Amino acid sequence: MITRLKVSGFKNLIDVDVYFGAFTCIAGPNGVGKSNLFDAIRLLSALADHTLIDAARSVRDGSDSNWDVRSLFHRDGNQFANEMSFTVEMIIPSSGQDGILQSSIKATSTLLEYELILSYDAATNGGIANPLRIVKEQLVPIARGEAPKHIRFPQSAGWKSSVLLGRRTVPYISTKEQNGQPIIHLHQDKQAEQASGGRTFQNPAATLSRTVLSLTNSGESPTALLAKREMQSWRLLQLEPSALRQPNAFLAAPRLGSNGSNLPATLYRLAHQSTDQSADASKDTSEPPVYSRVASRLYDLLGDVRRVHVDRDDKRDLLTLQVIDKRGTPHPARSLSDGTLRFLALSVLAEDPDASGVICFEEPENGIHPLRIEAMLTLLTDIACDTKEPIGETNPLRQVIVNTHSPGVVRIVDADDLIVATAAETLRGDRRFERVEFGCMSNSWRSKIFGAKTFSLGNLFVYLDPKEYQQPPNGKHGAHKRTRVIDHPAVLERNLFSQIADSAE
Repeated sequence: MITRLKVSGFKNLIDVDVYFGAFTCIAGPNGVGKSNLFDAIRLLSALADHTLIDAARSVRDGSDSNWDVRSLFHRDGNQFANEMSFTVEMIIPSSGQDGILQSSIKATSTLLEYELILSYDAATNGGIANPLRIVKEQLVPIARGEAPKHIRFPQSAGWKSSVLLGRRTVPYISTKEQNGQPIIHLHQDKQAEQASGGRTFQNPAATLSRTVLSLTNSGESPTALLAKREMQSWRLLQLEPSALRQPNAFLAAPRLGSNGSNLPATLYRLAHQSTDQSADASKDTSEPPVYSRVASRLYDLLGDVRRVHVDRDDKRDLLTLQVIDKRGTPHPARSLSDGTLRFLALSVLAEDPDASGVICFEEPENGIHPLRIEAMLTLLTDIACDTKEPIGETNPLRQVIVNTHSPGVVRIVDADDLIVATAAETLRGDRRFERVEFGCMSNSWRSKIFGAKTFSLGNLFVYLDPKEYQQPPNGKHGAHKRTRVIDHPAVLERNLFSQIADSAE
């Protein structure tokens, strides 16, 4: 879970500093740089798994034969930034398995800060050699006592105690200079240090083709390994109707792919897990409860839904997802609309306790009727963990970040969850360039952070429409008093909606 992200020198992200909650909606016009923030998250995730150049290529358009890694660096005219830097504060799982023996490992701290600075080596001249160099890499713990300064969104004591542990103060990864060259050190956790005499592994940065974090694969540094696993789980959901419509073979991976693949296999696995079967073990003809819960969510969107289930064809070894309407007519996934399929995939994701980490989702309103956007937003907030309750199987450590340019989304999102991206002109030396700025609403939890940028109501009203609408349906977080943007005190006090309506007549 990302609690804070600082980026500079990456595309049009200059001195960006964003705090995140369990659910965050980033709004702004097309082309302002919303997607660049997602790309920064994707790059960090890829760097935890791949070489520097392969990770860079995995960000948009990297498969183009004319692609240049410098396209990731901030550009002003014909001048490129020499470095791009990333600092991410995150909460990682407290336990997991190592990458070699699959033995159980535990973190010594779960609130961490990871810093990475990359530079472009012009000496490669764009050749086949890796043009990226690591300038600095660091993974340090944040003491539990310091957590209130770093986790700023509202949370209960039960949630906090379920995710935070550790008092370690020394780094897990550090960078030191020797003879003017950066040397990156991987330090072992306390228990491993005692067993091995406190060994550290040293790597000259100039020789590294990938991050030290990505090389971590053993129980000697369990916290670094769990941080790696956490970052690998960050993904951008790009649900493709063609993938969502496909049936699955019995042996298909039972996990929803980033493009929506394996939807039937995932739902079938959830339906036949022992936790669902145990409730109705004596009723052979009963439907697994997960089918009913998914159908209930789909009913909020369509209305004409009686059942959802996965048909198992033993002759062809195929799993096919079907929606049965009120008249009992089955509709296989291939006949459903794009919007219905997206909503169905997200409903299944909400039921999967194994789907943890960070989920980025662009323009959730696509393919959804405007009257159903509230149901979509309720579903997305339900996918995110509930910070009022302890983390567990029914409340996995899961974060959702969406971006949008839709007035229909902005006007009903919780004001605490909203970040607005705007273009800003910056002057450095004698050069003037545009970058993206991220602001929050006044009176939101972000506005109480020192240095927070609060955006003007004038910027906000670009997205809003004065039409009346109903309260969103109750979701998982329905008990929490939420303040939608158009219910914000500053909006109501100034009565600007009526002014806008009057001027439009």
